[in-house]
Amino acid sequence: MKKTIVDSKVRLTKNQKLVLDVLVNASQPLGAYSILNELLEHGFKSPLTVYRALNQLTSKGLLHKLESLNSWTNCCGKHHLNPPVFAICNDCGNVTEHFDEVLINSLNAISEKSGFTPDRSIIEIHGQCDTCSINSV
Repeated sequence: MKKTIVDSKVRLTKNQKLVLDVLVNASQPLGAYSILNELLEHGFKSPLTVYRALNQLTSKGLLHKLESLNSWTNCCGKHHLNPPVFAICNDCGNVTEHFDEVLINSLNAISEKSGFTPDRSIIEIHGQCDTCSINSV
């Protein structure tokens, strides 16, 4: 399980801390309703409360939204300027975060050549992790 690196200068509300703790301790990415179920005992009653905290944590660079899964995972904190590549196992749900400077440079070159200005990049690769691949043999 990867731990999120939180800069001491980043201020978090109580709700943000609770949502972040759920994701840091989760074995795989979680959707908003799963997070809500984990936080009912802390007084969370509305999905809106969870979505608000997720959006704020994402904008602070502490979480990533996995678009294809409509779920969130905590950030390992190693990149901040470049988008990660997520490898998502279709069997066990494990998600790993990777960085590739060559890929990012290629994406930037494509954007420059076409005159396109991206506001975010999300790269997700679905397949089978090593563990599941070995177990399926």
